[in-house]
Amino acid sequence: MTEISPRKIPRQRRSAATYEAILEAAARILEAGGPEALTTNHVAERAGVSIGSLYQYFPSKSAIQAELIRRLRRRMLEDLRAGVAASRGLDLAETADCLVRASMRHHANRPELARVLEFLEQTLPLDAETAEVKAQIQAEIVAVLALHGVAEIETAAFDLSALTKGMVEAAVQAGEQDYEALAARVSRAARGYLGV
Repeated sequence: MTEISPRKIPRQRRSAATYEAILEAAARILEAGGPEALTTNHVAERAGVSIGSLYQYFPSKSAIQAELIRRLRRRMLEDLRAGVAASRGLDLAETADCLVRASMRHHANRPELARVLEFLEQTLPLDAETAEVKAQIQAEIVAVLALHGVAEIETAAFDLSALTKGMVEAAVQAGEQDYEALAARVSRAARGYLGV
């Protein structure tokens, strides 16, 4: 099985800069050419580091991809928590709008990278950290729905996550770039599901 964890996490500033340069180079390659364009040699060249330096941190291109996916999921959790905080005191319909927009923020920021990473996530073995972040995202949604007295909250949280993910992925695959319009459509669907 391919190793998907970094070999080491940098502690010093210079090492951290190299680590970040590798990840940013990989992200740009994925954005421009998709998964087929990503090789460790290409990443090292784009990052301006030797292949040996790259392998000090990442044992394979899958490990680089997995780290980018972990970061995407952590950003999604941060965005969702910000959406939860912004929804305090709002009714359920407005809360649904806040959560939808928060869950889509990463698509608006770097849409092609988000699209590619979400595709790649399905091809890599899910590691414990990514599974934990997904569980935390689900827990945030459950907690908000509980505050509003939604019935069968575990099922509702799962369905709303799937609804949002499915609509966004389909729209992005079809070339959607108007994230405001997409968020409005997803919000209508979420409100409809919730009966508000």
